[in-house]
Amino acid sequence: MKKLFALLAFLGLFLASCSDDDPIVDNTPPPDPIDYTSGTADFSNYVAVGNSLTAGYSDFALFIDGQTNSFPNMLAENFALAGGGAFNIPFMADNLGGATLGGQPILGNRLILSFASGSPSPVPVSGQGATEISNVLTGPFNNLGVPGAKSYHLVAPGYGNVAGVAIGAANPYYARFASSPSATVIGDAAIQNPSFFTLWIGNNDILTYATSGGAGVDQTGNLDPSTYAGNDITDPNVFASVFDGLLQTLTANGADGVVMNIPDVTSIPYFTTVPYNPVPLDEATAALLNGAYAAYNGGLAQLQQLGAISAEEVARRTISFSAGTSNAVVLLDEDLTDLTPFNPALINMRQATPEDLLVLTSRNFIGTLANPNDPTSINGVAVPLADMWVLTPEEQTAVGTAQASYNQTIAALAQVYDVALVDANGFLDTFAETGFPLGDGSTVSTNFGTGGGFSLDGVHPSPRGYALLANLMVEAINAKYGSNLPGVDPLDYTGLYLQ
Repeated sequence: MKKLFALLAFLGLFLASCSDDDPIVDNTPPPDPIDYTSGTADFSNYVAVGNSLTAGYSDFALFIDGQTNSFPNMLAENFALAGGGAFNIPFMADNLGGATLGGQPILGNRLILSFASGSPSPVPVSGQGATEISNVLTGPFNNLGVPGAKSYHLVAPGYGNVAGVAIGAANPYYARFASSPSATVIGDAAIQNPSFFTLWIGNNDILTYATSGGAGVDQTGNLDPSTYAGNDITDPNVFASVFDGLLQTLTANGADGVVMNIPDVTSIPYFTTVPYNPVPLDEATAALLNGAYAAYNGGLAQLQQLGAISAEEVARRTISFSAGTSNAVVLLDEDLTDLTPFNPALINMRQATPEDLLVLTSRNFIGTLANPNDPTSINGVAVPLADMWVLTPEEQTAVGTAQASYNQTIAALAQVYDVALVDANGFLDTFAETGFPLGDGSTVSTNFGTGGGFSLDGVHPSPRGYALLANLMVEAINAKYGSNLPGVDPLDYTGLYLQ
């Protein structure tokens, strides 16, 4: 009997020990699901109006993944949590991005980062895109973002006419999904009677001038946009009139919405990647180049003695190199006095300064030899850069003046039409200065190729960058309309497409 009691005691201890090892059951009830609401807004029929930034353009192309990762699609997914409806997108045919018109390629493929040369460099993905512009899609479409569109293009009949694409009278992206050859972008938005909208337009009204290195014309004072060329700056009064008309149309039936202002385009990687002094020189090459420019410098001194130019302009135009990275790129500059009537060799050129912004595409040839047999024929040094490769301080002022005027208009009209306003300009300034911390401890920045915020074209955000913009808009929408949308997690979106 004593043995039996001992055995029972042992079994009791064993069972107690096993019980201690069992997992503790947490009987705490799960948190109540969040009830997402739209507040005073109605997300049931959301329409997005804008340009490439609205379309989801990135890596120098429009393609399915980019369209799926556009900020309007992110917003639509949030809106679906609070009564939002379907969001239809005029998808491209594939993920290449290229397109044809009548079988002839007219749009190039998206860029990827290639390591074939040993140094990472953006190159177009191989293959021929299956998107044919003349295969017009049947809408309506909620994403009316049209790459390349300026403000006044949104109200231009025929901007989506396939017949006008070949002669540059129509936009190939809009031609794919315009409701008719004579339709307007804003008209195609209005016929859907949206309950909510986003409007982000005006970037291209200054951007194309900037990215062309100021090759266009500042049309301030010209109220006829039909006379503008593609790289011109839109007159601020034209912009104000168009923007007012767009908001009047979008809010005509009581729709709520959000508008975004225009960021400082000079803070994007397209203008901050290539330094003003990108070509290192050794002492021997610097000496040879100084000898080559001796006659030019001497001609300037002679004209100063004759009183044709000031000592300050001579100092500005004098070309001098030294070994190391202190050399500066030589460039043509229309803001200098024309000295060719005195001496045809005295063309308008000077050396770049830290205030100059070299465009991203100049990195493809700066430092290479114009003549393979001449080691001193260095592009950007011995061979001057054309003005189109550099945005000078004077050209930056023209861009900044127009941008400031556009943003004053947007802010004022946001109040008039009682819609939410997103300060995209302030956000990009902070983003470029400090980056944006993410939940995993990393930081997304505007650094070209590595920062995760911008795509390989240096102008358009990456999907992760678009996610940051979507959250900025959600914040403004929640504040204005009393909704409680959650936003998106930027870590769910890539910072760089690898294939």
